[in-house]
Amino acid sequence: MMLKLPSSSTSLSSLSSCNAALIIRKQCRSFGASSDSSSRLKASIRRRNDAVSCEVADSSASSSAPLVAETKEKDAAGFRVGKSVADRLRLGSLTEDGLSYKEKFIVRCYEVGVNKTATVETIANLLQEVACNHVQSLGFSTDGFGTTTTMRKLHLIWATARMHIEIYKYPAWSDVVEVETWYESEGPIWTRRDWILKDYATCEVIGRATSKFVMMNQHTRRLEKVSDDVRKEYLGFCPREPRLAFPEEKNGSLKKIAKLEDAAQYSRQGLVPRRADLDMNQHVNNVAYIGWFLEVGKVELLCIFILRFSKRHGLFESADSAVGLEFPCYLSMPQEIIDTHELETITLDYRRECQQDDVVDSHTSPEPVEDTKVSELNGSNGTAAAAAEGKEDYCQFLHLLRLSGDGLEINRGRTEWRKKPTRHANHSV
Repeated sequence: MMLKLPSSSTSLSSLSSCNAALIIRKQCRSFGASSDSSSRLKASIRRRNDAVSCEVADSSASSSAPLVAETKEKDAAGFRVGKSVADRLRLGSLTEDGLSYKEKFIVRCYEVGVNKTATVETIANLLQEVACNHVQSLGFSTDGFGTTTTMRKLHLIWATARMHIEIYKYPAWSDVVEVETWYESEGPIWTRRDWILKDYATCEVIGRATSKFVMMNQHTRRLEKVSDDVRKEYLGFCPREPRLAFPEEKNGSLKKIAKLEDAAQYSRQGLVPRRADLDMNQHVNNVAYIGWFLEVGKVELLCIFILRFSKRHGLFESADSAVGLEFPCYLSMPQEIIDTHELETITLDYRRECQQDDVVDSHTSPEPVEDTKVSELNGSNGTAAAAAEGKEDYCQFLHLLRLSGDGLEINRGRTEWRKKPTRHANHSV
């Protein structure tokens, strides 16, 4: 049974979503349950793709056509399945072989920073969004992050164990980014998901990412092995041959992160999760940790302002005398790096989940840069002068998040930074 909105000049652009929902609900009550619900549940991947408008041109061409929506059926566990209005409007779909998913996003004004380019948090949120849309397109649960039928019965959820993101070029405001993602089974405990980000206008690869997930019991909060029943449910959607976003033999995603043992050079203490930091799994979302690594709080900014103001107006006899001024050191990252560099790579190892009532301390210290890494980035011939110049343009840090009370480790990370490029404005309002 297909439901159609009234065709008398009621298009998607002229009909509010609220009125559309009311009309659909009324028609559902009138016609009752659909008799071919089982056939819809067994719809092929190609049919799912046909329901999604992937091209902007197709979307504009069909904007005057009546909006069609199927009755929202429910599976045995009570979760909705089938196509929705969001499926029709989303600029994403499974690839032809059904083993990966691509979606296009427009960078919004509220997703960019002072340079009019997307922030690393924006990139991380896009990765999370396309991953969730991927599993929804496969018919998995829409009430959480990709739980299967067996997982729901056993009260199991996915939890991020490791995330590695490399950004080669940050998209600017109003740029269109295409993100492709796929996942694969990796041993009895891990499930891996990879991403490739492209500039949709030029097809240039602007970023890559990979992650590892583990299963956790939603009630006991303990990790569990991926059972054969769960594995069977999603193995059919994994690539037949191993596919890696980072196929290089020695790539950054494989590097271990050393724990900060000595007193950190930069610290922020007493970080408290906001309610907005929690996700559907009732713990702090993995993207929130990035902000704790990189954020400079209001207290730090005030200290920096006072110091700069005092120097500018000659309140100190010399610059050296200002060094002895004792301001509280609550920096997650040195301000001069934030001002002059941009994040190229971030790796996070999640050791323990964080709840809303937890209080967290963030610690950061510089990590020595390998000469081979500097030469690789600058294309140098290994000369001392080239290496010295490269080290000024490139730096990296180790990070540690731990509970304030007992000092238990929550997360350890590594960030790698490059000198900010000179950008020319190419967007107009």
